[in-house]
Amino acid sequence: MPRFATGVVSRVIAERHGVVRLVVRVGDAERRATGFTEVTGAVAPGDRVVVNTTAVDLGLGSGGEDFVVWNLAHPEAGVLSGGHILKIRYTPWQIDTLVAEAPESPHHATLAAASDIDGMPVVACGVHSQVPAVAAVLKCRDPAVGIAYLMTDGAALPLAHSDLVAGLKDRGLIDVTITCGHAFGGDLECVNVFSGLAAACHVGGAGVAIVAMGPGIVGTETVLGHTGMEQGQTLSAAAALGGRPVAPVRISFAEARERHRVVSHHSLSALRYGALARSTVAVPRLPGGREAEVLERLAAAGITERHDVVVVEAGETLDALRHFGLEPTTMGRSVADDPAFHLAAGAAGILASEATPLPAVEGRQRRTPEGPRP
Repeated sequence: MPRFATGVVSRVIAERHGVVRLVVRVGDAERRATGFTEVTGAVAPGDRVVVNTTAVDLGLGSGGEDFVVWNLAHPEAGVLSGGHILKIRYTPWQIDTLVAEAPESPHHATLAAASDIDGMPVVACGVHSQVPAVAAVLKCRDPAVGIAYLMTDGAALPLAHSDLVAGLKDRGLIDVTITCGHAFGGDLECVNVFSGLAAACHVGGAGVAIVAMGPGIVGTETVLGHTGMEQGQTLSAAAALGGRPVAPVRISFAEARERHRVVSHHSLSALRYGALARSTVAVPRLPGGREAEVLERLAAAGITERHDVVVVEAGETLDALRHFGLEPTTMGRSVADDPAFHLAAGAAGILASEATPLPAVEGRQRRTPEGPRP
């Protein structure tokens, strides 16, 4: 069962659209907590709040912080969206959303018969931290290309929880966000990944889509029991809709856990069992025999037989990250600590940029991507 506590907000640490980071005093202890203001309303020092303490009490990594469930200072907060589709449905936290596909949406007519994405490249990531390298490479290669980020419900559900995506969007590296399944808070809401890809292509003006779960991933140290399996399902969806599916491999030579070293078992399972359509699998050139190790792991798992494994010179990835002032981390490791991880993600961006001429779509303004801030 979940655990809850009531406390008083001591101070606000940080705040941006949709999310507020807090310190909440519960009894004699101060605890860090996050509130999603589109769900709870505004939260301020002195407010009495109910927080979900379950993940911290369990010592978990994914979801490992307190979350504000309710602000007792504003017990009647909330404004209806105008839509009738509920997310997180049949729970006390269900929220109404105006999904792009619904009859009441201005995009319903566009999406009513949409069943193809016109060859759009789709980069299906295995973890959230692969997104910045993919986006940075794509925008460096073609600043005018429209990039949609589709967030699935395999990890964090509120898009506002991702500081990473907020930073990418602020820099103009992501043009439109789409939250699929029970994920919520995107520029567009969609019912599933299939319709999300159609919305990216036909409503969002995207020339390429990056699909990934939000921050956090569920794993159980088993072949199939992890949310990384969705990578394979996304590749299949992209292919079924006439897109160009591209997969970055989750590679690391800095990871201490053997099941995630060289090639993560999450990637191997997703590509072997989840991806039913033949896809392009990106592998970066790596020094010192490491590239051969990666290729051996992929071949041993049957990936080379099932998919098109393409080795890419991906050094431009690190230049692209520096150009935009990005310093992404994975499992707390920096780009310098674990360069192979980011090179692998960038390799997928390179192949996506070369998969097909990426269309310039009218009707949606795009900003010129910004370099690092002074």
